[in-house]
Amino acid sequence: MTSHIGGVAEQFHFYPQVYLELVLAEVPAYVELQDTIALATGVGREAVLELGVGTGETTRRVLARHPDASLIGIDESEGMVAAAATVVPEADLRVGRLEDPLPAGPFDLVVAALAVHHLDGPGKADLFARVRAVLAVGGRFVMGDVVVPDDPADAITPLDREIDSPSTIDEQLEWLSAAGLAASVVWRHRDLVVIAADG
Repeated sequence: MTSHIGGVAEQFHFYPQVYLELVLAEVPAYVELQDTIALATGVGREAVLELGVGTGETTRRVLARHPDASLIGIDESEGMVAAAATVVPEADLRVGRLEDPLPAGPFDLVVAALAVHHLDGPGKADLFARVRAVLAVGGRFVMGDVVVPDDPADAITPLDREIDSPSTIDEQLEWLSAAGLAASVVWRHRDLVVIAADG
């Protein structure tokens, strides 16, 4: 995702100090998206993996819902990891890309917010298979992200074609199913969606 504030397209992750301000200005229903992701995680999760921690907004909500959980989070930006560490110092935050091998599981919960759309179709399918491999029996994957909406008029989140590759909901449900996950849409708003997938 990019910001177009000031007329210049900038990648959000370059500016962790103002990330929340930018994303609130540019992403419709961001707070509702985040709250829905946390709610969709269910209850009683003890081992959590977060993909793309950003500044820790999702991490904070997930840990508030699962206060006894241990959480490992990855993000490709050292600046974002450093910023998130000030918000959730109890989390084990690491620099890493979604394309890298995932931390060893098993995890009761894997969560991703506004991160997976950076991968192309084959990259998403590969990630979903790797997520399935680290999920514990009965584990859940919750993803909130930008998608290609059915109605082009609903494509309102600022994107950069060089780094953003949103897919349709149906494509992602198909890839999740192929990975062995039972997935369903739990919330959608224009070009945003939350999907929960059980192993």
